[in-house]
Amino acid sequence: YRFFGEPVIKACVENGASYIDISGEPQFLEEMYLKYNTKAEEKGVYVIGSCGFDSVLADMGVLYTRDKLKGTLTAVESFLTVKSGPKGVGVHDGTWNSAVYGLADQENLKKLRKKIGYAPVPIVGAKLRRRPFVFYNQESKQYCIPLMGSDVSVVKRSQRYLYTELKQTPVQYSAYVNIGGLGSVIKTLIAAMIFFLLVKFSFGRKLLIKYPTFFSCGHITKQGPTQKQMDETSFTMTFFGEGYSEGQDPQNGKPNVKICTEVKGPEPGYIATPIAMVQSAVALLEDAACLPKLGGVYPPGAAFSKTKLVDRLTNHGVEFSVISKPEV
Repeated sequence: YRFFGEPVIKACVENGASYIDISGEPQFLEEMYLKYNTKAEEKGVYVIGSCGFDSVLADMGVLYTRDKLKGTLTAVESFLTVKSGPKGVGVHDGTWNSAVYGLADQENLKKLRKKIGYAPVPIVGAKLRRRPFVFYNQESKQYCIPLMGSDVSVVKRSQRYLYTELKQTPVQYSAYVNIGGLGSVIKTLIAAMIFFLLVKFSFGRKLLIKYPTFFSCGHITKQGPTQKQMDETSFTMTFFGEGYSEGQDPQNGKPNVKICTEVKGPEPGYIATPIAMVQSAVALLEDAACLPKLGGVYPPGAAFSKTKLVDRLTNHGVEFSVISKPEV
């Protein structure tokens, strides 16, 4: 999307067509907001990014958790688990390239956000604790690391919109991925160190892009996953939410209610993503009365918060459910 996405958005906005994509690139998504939000609003069209596995499921998962809590949800942590068969997980190198260019360009992303001038969002309730880079998750009985990608930035943009435009209580959010036992931790840390070191230099980026299979220990290929790999892969994203029961003031005292929800589905990149993309498009067409009144560039949670998208996804194999009901 960084290199090829903008002309499509430009054409759609100029010709009065709404648009969705499956981009997981924060810089592209936020730059399109800066460039096209006003034009899309004038044309009355909707430009909605991140309607694939990145990041509609995280965004709608937070809203689903909020809606199932009787009270005020103030913080959510999500934990992604990807299960695969004997052949392992396969990913196309296009996703890898997005990560390489995105991490290399972090400074420009910071400058872009300053240019946009996002309004600050208040922290309501207890501040969500900052976790170490690697930690043991008692619930999953696995070690975890932060989930790289667009989930956190997309959810924050949705929460900012819902707070500023609809006066809803903003929810703090952190995203993590379960990586397994100590052996997996060591492998992951070594691979991450090499990746982050190489991505800083032009020569290193060329190596990463030319030899993705080598640097990803065989997971990234120019062919993408085999049918067998896709058939044997699935995901679960578990959301742990906390907040305040009805009648309890979120500004006073500790959170006194918890909830656990889940989104689960088939292989994330090539089966769940098309499902999410198509159902987002259907929601855009059929739930038009529930969309924001004005056109513009939106993250999915902001655009689809009042639609039936969660039901549509659940009916097509990407299921949202409550694991443990709110407990005081």
